[in-house]
Amino acid sequence: MSSQQQATQATEASSGELFARAFRAQGANTEVRFDFTITEAFKPTLERPRLMVSQLFKKRLVEQEQNRFWTETRPPKTDVAGIFEGQLRQEATFRFGMGESTIRPINAWVQIPEGLEKDERGLAEFIDYRLLVRLATAENQALTLGPAGLLNTAGLTQVPYDGDYLSGIMEASNLIEQNGATAHAMIVNPVDYYHRMMGKSILEDLARNGAKIVRTRMVAPGCALLGDFAVAARILHTGKSVIRVGTPPKGTFATEGLAVIAEIYEGLAVHLPTHFFHVKPRG
Repeated sequence: MSSQQQATQATEASSGELFARAFRAQGANTEVRFDFTITEAFKPTLERPRLMVSQLFKKRLVEQEQNRFWTETRPPKTDVAGIFEGQLRQEATFRFGMGESTIRPINAWVQIPEGLEKDERGLAEFIDYRLLVRLATAENQALTLGPAGLLNTAGLTQVPYDGDYLSGIMEASNLIEQNGATAHAMIVNPVDYYHRMMGKSILEDLARNGAKIVRTRMVAPGCALLGDFAVAARILHTGKSVIRVGTPPKGTFATEGLAVIAEIYEGLAVHLPTHFFHVKPRG
C-alpha cells in the first residue's frame, strides 16, 4: 500500500480532528503522532485544487537520517572532448557519482485564539485550515529555496533572459529536452502566473504538453524553476509526523499565547541536477 493510500485511510478523521479530540482530553500536554506525512493528506487542497511543490516529485520512504544516492553531473566542457556522440547527446558526457541527503524537520506554528480551545470542531478546522496551510508553505520553502532545496543545488543551470519572461521559460524547456529529459513541471511566482501567463496561449500550450505548474512565493518574481521533477529527484521521507502543543522559538509570534507546532521529516535527493534550470532576468 502506498504512503498516499495509508494517509487517505488514516485520515477519515482529518489531522485537525484527531488533534482536537486529543486536546479535549490532554490540553497543554497534547501530542498526536502520525504514521504518514500529514501534508500528503492535506484536505484543503482537495477543495481548492492547487499543486504543492512536493506533488511534483516521486517519494521514497527511508529510515536513517543520512542517505546516499546515485547522481549524474555535468563536467566542465574541457573534459568532454572526444566522448562518443557527446555533441548529439549531452547526457553521454555526464559524470556518474554519489550524493548525500539529510532528513530534516520541516515545521510550522500557530497560536490557538483564546476561547477556541473549548470548541472542538472549530479547533479542528483551525488546525486543518491554518496550521496545515502553514506547514505546506514551509514544505514549499524547504524544497525550493531551503538550504538543501533545488535553488541551492550544485549543478543547477542558470538561464538568464533579456526582457521577455516567456522566452526564458521556453528556452529552459528546450534545454531540458536537449538533455534527453522532459519539461515536466515548473515553479513560478503568482505575480508572473497572473500578470505574464494568465490570458495568454502559453498556459494552454503547456497544458497540452502535460506540463505542471506550481504557484508559490518561494520563487522570486520574474524567475521560474523548471525541470524533469518526476525523474531527476526524489523526496526522501520518514513517513512520520507530529502535531503538538509546544513552546515556539523566540520571535515566532508578537504576543504570548498557547502555541501548536506541526512537523514532518524530509530530505531531497537530486539525482540529476543537470535536469533543473533556473530562469531569471539577466544582470
